[in-house]
Amino acid sequence: KQWHTPRAAFRPTRSLTSYTKRLSTQKATAATKSKEREMKAEKEEERQKRITNIRERREKKAEKERFENMAEKMHAKRVERVRRREKRNKLLKS
Repeated sequence: KQWHTPRAAFRPTRSLTSYTKRLSTQKATAATKSKEREMKAEKEEERQKRITNIRERREKKAEKERFENMAEKMHAKRVERVRRREKRNKLLKS
């Protein structure tokens, strides 16, 4: 005969919910998680689209600016060339 009576483990939630009820709650949580993942994916896709749009705009602006600078330099070079030519002609005439 044992001194203390043998006890079972204390598990109050073990038999309170049935297997079918647990299964249905698991299905519900899985559905909500999949919906959340889908929404997050949509949000991330939209964010990436915005980022690429901004990046393309910046690249276009930089290229336009580069061409403008190049045109200015070309103009400046041409002006400098004309100035040198005029100076040469002036020296030849005198």
